[in-house]
Amino acid sequence: MTSIKDIAQIAGVAVGTVSRVINNSGPVKLETRRKVEEVIRRMNYVPNEVARNFKMQKSKMVALLLPSIWHPFFSELAYYIEDELDQSGFKLMLCNSGGKPEKELYYLDMLRQNKVAGIVGITYNDIEKNVGPEIPMVSIDRRFDRKITCVTSDNFEGGRIALQELVKAGVQRPVFIGAVAAMSSETMNRKAGFVHEAQRLGVDGSIFERPDPVMDEEAYFDEFFRIHPEADGVFAINDMFAAKYIDRAVKLGLKVPEDVKVIGYDGIQSHTYFHPVLSTIRQPVEAMARTAVQLLFRKMNGEGLPRETYRLPVIFRRGETT
Repeated sequence: MTSIKDIAQIAGVAVGTVSRVINNSGPVKLETRRKVEEVIRRMNYVPNEVARNFKMQKSKMVALLLPSIWHPFFSELAYYIEDELDQSGFKLMLCNSGGKPEKELYYLDMLRQNKVAGIVGITYNDIEKNVGPEIPMVSIDRRFDRKITCVTSDNFEGGRIALQELVKAGVQRPVFIGAVAAMSSETMNRKAGFVHEAQRLGVDGSIFERPDPVMDEEAYFDEFFRIHPEADGVFAINDMFAAKYIDRAVKLGLKVPEDVKVIGYDGIQSHTYFHPVLSTIRQPVEAMARTAVQLLFRKMNGEGLPRETYRLPVIFRRGETT
């Protein structure tokens, strides 16, 4: 069987260099990396750990597929997922897709080949036909037609609470702002809850949304203020949207919360982006993360789960913007 030493000898490099290429764990010159990868392909070399996993159909590695690691919500989620995995002796493989479908498909193909034990995934792209039954998977905030368990917060209730709190604060012309994902997502229920509660209370609520991703934020908010100059309350699909709205509103001379009340969704307002501290619907991020891992473990053990979607309760956290 070909060993890592054989690969190093054929490529004319040190064993440590081959290890860094395989694990993507350190600096390697591009030319050297390509040479090592070519030898690996030519020799059909499979790293020992992956080979053992393939042979035994057993792995202690779980992949986390994220659209963006820099977003505070996703970072917090990843922290608790890694911690829950670590407590059971599992390791985390982070796959940061940047929201690009082609990158997500690449990762899924790689994960199938490397026989990871399971996947926790957050994706808003049309990749369903590429998600097969061979690897247990738990999705966050996205329900698939196939039986892939979904963990999410109670987005509909969060939308209802946001509208109620805006009305309590004296808002008469609330507007929901957001972006529509290409594929159906649980996050769209935030808008649905907002609309439902506005109708129930007889409030004149409006919707402003454009396709996701919003490529030109300046044009997005220019259009919003042109269409909804009367808005005295805003419920944003997430905290980052809320923060960007506040930044633009203040530049236009509006005062928050005197002229307009603002509520976000996620509960990441401890981040330095949020001054003033944002009123928000707080997702139970830690509970969502640990629940997703625990459900994944049960699927890995071959257990049937009683539900396909697990919705966890949200709370309103009052800040300085309502």
